[in-house]
Amino acid sequence: MFFNYVEEDGAYALTTGGYVLSIIIMVAVFVIGIIIAGRRAKITTRQLTFSAVSLALAFVLSYIKIVQMPWGGAVTLLSMLFVTVVGYFYGPSVGFIAAFAYSMLEFIQDGGAYMLSPVQVCMDYLFAFTALGVSGFFSKKKNGLLTGYICAILLRGLFHSIGGYMFWMDYMPEDFPASLSAIYPIVYNYSYILAEGVITVIVISIPAVKKAVETVTRQARGE
Repeated sequence: MFFNYVEEDGAYALTTGGYVLSIIIMVAVFVIGIIIAGRRAKITTRQLTFSAVSLALAFVLSYIKIVQMPWGGAVTLLSMLFVTVVGYFYGPSVGFIAAFAYSMLEFIQDGGAYMLSPVQVCMDYLFAFTALGVSGFFSKKKNGLLTGYICAILLRGLFHSIGGYMFWMDYMPEDFPASLSAIYPIVYNYSYILAEGVITVIVISIPAVKKAVETVTRQARGE
């Protein structure tokens, strides 16, 4: 009802019902998480609004792919920044909830068409993108956005790499040096993650952009 087995690929794909169920789960978990976090942190309408706008921007920018990798992953137009910025604005509670919601959006975007197992889905989507919420631990710290962003994308890459070892080693190119095969998932995943990371760090280090970020941060926090 929710999955179709693709025999030639040995994988599963979401049906229309599966996509609907995924959206329902995403919304339910997001709402429940907001309610629970809201009781502890008193989440405001301002926080919900800025978080929603940030995630919407991240999702739209995830479609603008500067470099598309052959077996999944891409260098996008700063999409990870707009996920991590939620944690930077409001701390880890809201940051992880927003990042989880984004992980479900990414799964619905392209992961639902090819799934090997629940663990694979977790490593490639749920765990990897939710890890971007770790930026929340650097909220209000000096250079918190930069430090939080770097830590978040490195952690995302770690989950992708673990998933690579578990599920994707058969896709290693034949011309990849056999002596380096043990690090193939690390090289593959961090190549595009760090490439986008470098671009992002350069952009947010531009004085005009840095000033704009500071202004938006004050507005987001109501300072």
